[in-house]
Amino acid sequence: MKIPTITGIIRRRLLMNYRIDPDVVRPLLPTPLAPKLINGYSIAGICLIRLEEIRPKGLPSFFGISSENSAHRFAVEWKDEEGDTQEGVFVSRRDTNARLNSLSGGRIFPGEHQHTRFDVEDLGKTVSIRVGNESSSDPLVHLNVSETDELPADSLFRTLAESSRFFEAGSIGFSVRPKSCQLEGLHLEVKDWKVSALQTEFIRSSYFDDRTTFPAGSIQFDHALLMRDIPHQWHSCSAP
Repeated sequence: MKIPTITGIIRRRLLMNYRIDPDVVRPLLPTPLAPKLINGYSIAGICLIRLEEIRPKGLPSFFGISSENSAHRFAVEWKDEEGDTQEGVFVSRRDTNARLNSLSGGRIFPGEHQHTRFDVEDLGKTVSIRVGNESSSDPLVHLNVSETDELPADSLFRTLAESSRFFEAGSIGFSVRPKSCQLEGLHLEVKDWKVSALQTEFIRSSYFDDRTTFPAGSIQFDHALLMRDIPHQWHSCSAP
C-alpha cells in the first residue's frame, strides 16, 4: 500500500546498536533480505525517535502530530533487478505512544504499531527512556545515555564518521504488512544528516536480551548515536 509523503522534524533520535553473529540473524529475516555485515558481524538495534510536526507534505506544520516511537531493526542488504546490492533495514517490531499510529494499521507508517507507554527524561546532555506498559516489570527498552565525543574503544566502528556513513546508507526500511507476509518499504530522506556519539550507562532490551533468540555469546551491545532537530521526509518505496 502506498502512503503519502510525510514530512516533519526528528526532534530526537537514538540509535542503540548491537553486533550479532550473522548465523543467528539470518533466520529472523524475510526473503530476499540478508544481514549487512561489518567485520564479520551483523548490526541490529533499536531506533528510539521523537517525531514532531508530522503531517502529509503540503500541509502547514500546525496540522502535525507528535509522538514517541521505537523500532527494533536489522541492517540488511539485497539484490535489485539489475543484480546490484542495495542496503537498508528490516524492522521487526514498531512501538508508539500515539494511538493514531497504532490504530491506523500501517496507513501512516508501514507495519503494525504496538501502542506502548514511553517514559522519557530528556535533559539535553543526558537522556533516559523506558518503553513498556506500567504493569510490566520487564520493559521492552530501558536505557540511560549521555553525550560524549567518541565511540567506545571496543566498537566495531573505528570512528564516528564510519558509523555515521553506515547508518546513513540504511535509509530504506522494510516492515511486514499487518496480517500479511508482504513487505512494505519506507525511505527516510534527510538532507542534513548529522550524528553525535553517546555514552551508554545502562541498557536493557527484553528483545535483544532474550537468550532463546540470541544465545549467550552471539550478541553484544556496540555503541549508540544521537540525532537532534533534523527536518526530514518519509516516502513510500517498493519492496525488493
